[in-house]
Amino acid sequence: MPHKIGFVVVSSSGHEDGFSARELMIHAPTVSGWRSPRFCQFPQEIVLQMVERCRIRKLQLLAHQYLISSKVEFYISDSLPEYFAPYQAERFRRLGYVSLCDNEKTGCKARELKSVYVDAVGQFLKLILHQNHVNKYNVYNQVALVAINIIGDPADFSDENNIASREKLIDHYMGHNSEDPALEGTCTGKSDYISPLDDLAFDMYQDPEVAQIIRRLDERKWEAVREERYDRAKKLKQAIADLQKVGERLGRYEVEKRCAVEKEDYDLAKEKKQQMELFRSRVYEQLQLHSLVDGELMRRPLAVPLQPLVRSGSPRHPQPARSPPQGERGTENRPAEPLLQDQPPDASPLTEKALREASAAVDVLGETLVAGAYSRTWSHREAALLTLHKRLMETPVGTPKEDLRSLLRAAVFLIRRAIRDIVTPVFQASLKLLKMAITQYVPKHKLGKLETTHCVERTVPVLLARTGDSSARVRVAAANFIQEMALFKEVKSLQMIPSYLVQPLKANAPTHLATSRMELLARLLRDLGTAGSGFTVDDVMKFAVGALEHRVYGVRETAVRVVLDMYEQHRAPVLDYLPPDDCAARRNLLYKTLFEGFARIEGRPTDAEARAQKKAATDEAEKRKKEEIEALQGQLAALREMQAEAAGGKEKGSEAAEAEKPDAQGREAAPSKAPEVPDDHCLDNLCIFCGERSEAFTDEGLDLHYWRHCLMLTRCDHCRQVVEVASLTEHLLTECDQKDGFAQCHRCSEAVAKDALPSHVKTKGCSPAKPEKLANRCPLCHENFAPGEEAWKAHLMGPAGCAMNLRRTHVLRRAPAPTPGRGPAVTKSGTSAKVGSKIPTPRGGLSKGPGRTYSKR
Repeated sequence: MPHKIGFVVVSSSGHEDGFSARELMIHAPTVSGWRSPRFCQFPQEIVLQMVERCRIRKLQLLAHQYLISSKVEFYISDSLPEYFAPYQAERFRRLGYVSLCDNEKTGCKARELKSVYVDAVGQFLKLILHQNHVNKYNVYNQVALVAINIIGDPADFSDENNIASREKLIDHYMGHNSEDPALEGTCTGKSDYISPLDDLAFDMYQDPEVAQIIRRLDERKWEAVREERYDRAKKLKQAIADLQKVGERLGRYEVEKRCAVEKEDYDLAKEKKQQMELFRSRVYEQLQLHSLVDGELMRRPLAVPLQPLVRSGSPRHPQPARSPPQGERGTENRPAEPLLQDQPPDASPLTEKALREASAAVDVLGETLVAGAYSRTWSHREAALLTLHKRLMETPVGTPKEDLRSLLRAAVFLIRRAIRDIVTPVFQASLKLLKMAITQYVPKHKLGKLETTHCVERTVPVLLARTGDSSARVRVAAANFIQEMALFKEVKSLQMIPSYLVQPLKANAPTHLATSRMELLARLLRDLGTAGSGFTVDDVMKFAVGALEHRVYGVRETAVRVVLDMYEQHRAPVLDYLPPDDCAARRNLLYKTLFEGFARIEGRPTDAEARAQKKAATDEAEKRKKEEIEALQGQLAALREMQAEAAGGKEKGSEAAEAEKPDAQGREAAPSKAPEVPDDHCLDNLCIFCGERSEAFTDEGLDLHYWRHCLMLTRCDHCRQVVEVASLTEHLLTECDQKDGFAQCHRCSEAVAKDALPSHVKTKGCSPAKPEKLANRCPLCHENFAPGEEAWKAHLMGPAGCAMNLRRTHVLRRAPAPTPGRGPAVTKSGTSAKVGSKIPTPRGGLSKGPGRTYSKR
């Protein structure tokens, strides 16, 4: 389902002081956004990098009210442009543009929110802003953007369309209509549904803290729907609707407070701050937010008017009885931490359930502090943790060990609870307290590894769960703290955290949780290695191989990186966990990537590189052979010319002699035609391969001889091309149409079908081939025989020759073997037709000379 995509600003053409393009990375009511330099050159450019390669479905721009660009163009790319990364040649691809309104109708007092639906894949987005609209407020000819929002999903679900089609097919047979207006606004069954909580308008008008809580409650609502707990879903829906109104009001208060500060009206700013804190506290209590998060049923909120609070001094609106949150009680400079020591942070005592749950902590820390940690007001929960932090720091060294252990375990209990807190300040306070307990409290009081182990065992599973949080800020903080904790010298020696990370991923694990877990494993492997760190080759490889099959692309990609890192360190043991490097495995893109990565690590060429090298070598060999053939054909043509000239000279000499002899009547004899002189060395009517000469070897006769009878030739069973027996193996490996289906056996050097090669090699049924200088190898009978070119004729044509040459019996029956000394190996000019050489031909043919092709009739 498409969702909001995080991004960072890579570059911009420039900005005015205080209005950096990095402001675009924040969505909140008080953000200022980016603003171009004064009197800048156009167009202006901003380049964004998304957190992952994604398929963008929707782009949103919030324009400034009067610094408005006339047109904004969008470009996308999978990599940085050349001026950032010279080794990358890829360019940005243009998606299109949008035009922005000049805002004259509103008097330049409203901001235009532009939404564009696109369908493009990439990781880098470039925006080009053109000349500004002219108005009386834009005196420096600037352009600005208040916010940018990108909505999409990871570009790794190759089966997404199949899933959508399958869902449509199910709907069809179930009688559901996807266009039914009754289904409008729901996300059930819609892979392209975009939540309104991801819309830019939501973040830009909501208080950030309330927005985070609303998103969490929305997730809980859909969980309740999936579990068919409709009463709970209804209550959560009502709570979300109420909180949206609260968030908008708090957002307005924050803007008003900022404006008061800019005008240096600090009394008004203070009043707005009080209004925000009191209003927030009252609403949180009314909605019973903490109970909702813990999964308890929520009672319907009380109908409390949400009007803005008036000044505290107004006689018509006296102050409410409950005290405001920390920071405004008494003097402003009074520190917040001692509040929990002096008085309870909440008027509400611990419930019976809470007392049973936290009885051990209450006995050690007291009910006041624990009640603060259980408070429904987040500021009280934060204050309780800060107070506990101070108490642990100030515990004297001489305290009895048992008391020290009890205090630590009570603190860990509250830390574990606070780690689950949805309010970011409370979560961060829990991390601060946990770090101090492990790195300072335990070493200071020499409590030993047992207490450190207790801290790790009780908190790491909860921290790992928070790495799958819907908030990117919380995910990053949790993952970074786990990595930092693993490197604490007190924790590193225990070798505990790696064991949590290599637990198998569940198939239904949330995307964020699986991705964060895999990334954290990769980072810790680089930091700790596998020597005495808790990571073993067996554990890591089992986890990584399982992750290679995960449905999330980011998990699979990181798993590939982990396997390559492991192979670089351990080589052979890593291969035991992977399938063999064969055609079947390489059909999987991930395994193909892995095997090519292994080749690069070892310094070997990859398959693609090896094919390119082999093709280059084959092309070079073909080029040389073509040159040899052309030279041979030229020599044959010259030989024919010499024979024609010799025959013509003899004929002229004979005619001259006859002309000189007078006849009986004294008259000169009439010139007579000289008889043709046969030339035994003429290459006409001769097969240049087997040496057989026949009057039947006209052009057509030679075609038939080559195709059916020549003992030195054979037909390829796979492409039907006529080739020399001596070059059949090379033909199957480099020339045949089916050459991709053959590979060379390293034992016998012959071409074997790739499917049969493993069994062929395993059975070792073939006889080993000898070096070319010592013996020739027949691809028909698979035997070695004497080296040299003449040995091929003896083997293929002799009476005791190759028994597997199917043409041999027929030829021996129809004509005697060629007379020794009359073979075609040597011509008049000393030219030889080299046995074993290949003549490049088109499909189904064997070339005899220029323009002549022998093919199947």
